[in-house]
Amino acid sequence: MANIEGVFESCRELSSEELERYSRQIPVIGCEKQLKLKESSVLVAGVGGLGSIILYYLVAAGIGRVVFIDDGIVELSNLQRQILFTTEDIGKPKVLVAENRLKALNPHIKLIPLQATITEDLLEKYIRDVDVVVDALDNWEARFVIDKIAWKYWKPIVHAGVGEYYGQLTVIKRGVTPCLRCLFRGVKSSSRGRVTVLATTPGILGLLEVNEVFKLLLGLSEPLYNKILVFNGKKPSIDIVEIKISDCSEICEN
Repeated sequence: MANIEGVFESCRELSSEELERYSRQIPVIGCEKQLKLKESSVLVAGVGGLGSIILYYLVAAGIGRVVFIDDGIVELSNLQRQILFTTEDIGKPKVLVAENRLKALNPHIKLIPLQATITEDLLEKYIRDVDVVVDALDNWEARFVIDKIAWKYWKPIVHAGVGEYYGQLTVIKRGVTPCLRCLFRGVKSSSRGRVTVLATTPGILGLLEVNEVFKLLLGLSEPLYNKILVFNGKKPSIDIVEIKISDCSEICEN
């Protein structure tokens, strides 16, 4: 640590170890914003392909408090894309394995692992106390439950979905955008199935979700409000589609 405390004199609220840990990032965002990350709280729903990437980078970057929810156990078929897990973890609860890995990555972060099924009652206990909610799920039934409670407490949601070579990404915020239920009103909430996906697709979309979280927390540029980012890994291409939906009050307020 070559005189790093002298370089970052204004970062007095960060320890010398934290200054070194974030020394490649602080010159980009500044000490004030690094402290903002430390004071922030994010809830991640899902610890799978998207969730593994999201959690790893949120914790690495210094988000102070991270709540994450999943009721699954590690399976062999997860390992192709869920980077928090190894072969030795098969059969273990995902959130507990993730907690141990993330603690080893960054001991400064407060981790709240919840091995549970997503329900309204569970979300009522946690969403009101976070700054941003991240959808890293693979089913619409749970997504719409998250959307309902986050909408109730005016919490922004960073949403992504993936399949095969493709992905989508948007940011939902009450008062600015339609709710997720209105935006995807044609999707059956009960539709579930085994997701087939190229390993890199959730990695790319997960990182893009983290980028939107940083934009929300730090006020960097404008998040993907009223826009859907569409990723095609075969071309490859990223397109931005403008959203123009009105008359959502009946769906979003119920």
